[in-house]
Amino acid sequence: MARHGGGRGWYGKLVGAALGVTVLAVGASVWTAQADPVGGPSPKATASAAPVGDSTPVDKSIVHASDAGARGVNITIDDGPDPAWTPQVLDILREHGVKATFCVTGIQAQAHPDLVKEVVAAGHRLCNHTVSHDTTMDKKSEAYQSKEILDAERMIIKASGGVRSMYYRAPGGAFTPYSRELAASRGMRPLGWNVDTKDFEQPGADAIVATVQREISNGPTVLFHDAGGDRAQTVEALRRVLPWLKEQGYTFGFPVR
Repeated sequence: MARHGGGRGWYGKLVGAALGVTVLAVGASVWTAQADPVGGPSPKATASAAPVGDSTPVDKSIVHASDAGARGVNITIDDGPDPAWTPQVLDILREHGVKATFCVTGIQAQAHPDLVKEVVAAGHRLCNHTVSHDTTMDKKSEAYQSKEILDAERMIIKASGGVRSMYYRAPGGAFTPYSRELAASRGMRPLGWNVDTKDFEQPGADAIVATVQREISNGPTVLFHDAGGDRAQTVEALRRVLPWLKEQGYTFGFPVR
């Protein structure tokens, strides 16, 4: 799993305008914090309303495998939701009967809760992609990592109407032992990828499709993006990739938890 650069730049501007006070407000409205400090090894919180989903601790190792078995594929969609592109991605997934894992950020979830609810209602799974998509968070303090993950958790739960993220994906693959352990303690399995389509670079739909066709033998988890720029190429590539995968005998599942 190589580090990717999806989402750099555009999040910096968005977070600079919206992050500080808003995150705390969301956290306060959903959770009542216990005595543990934000950067503690086992942060505790009590929900004001019991969220749907299992928060039982899971394995802290980074997962790539599919619950659909040896010919399973996990479609993962990062950085959204986005009002221009997420609905188009959802339409294509619905058309082909495919369920995916959406790695959403706290900022985007807070801005577009209707889309988060739509993702959940369609039977897809949620993944915590931190508040601000800081691809250098592995170089930051444990307190900073904790805040990014836990604030995003609260924001996503609120946006979804009470549904927990089942996975945690570090922005750009910037995992640390601490962030993996923290996420797993909250019931979120750290999630990697095997096929980086590099769609965030907008290489053209043909190139995105060719990457999947060439690299799917590397493993089942495929990385796409539905935010952070013009995703028309991603939409077109998905429209072509999903039936191709079916023709090759692949089925679609979720990452193993």
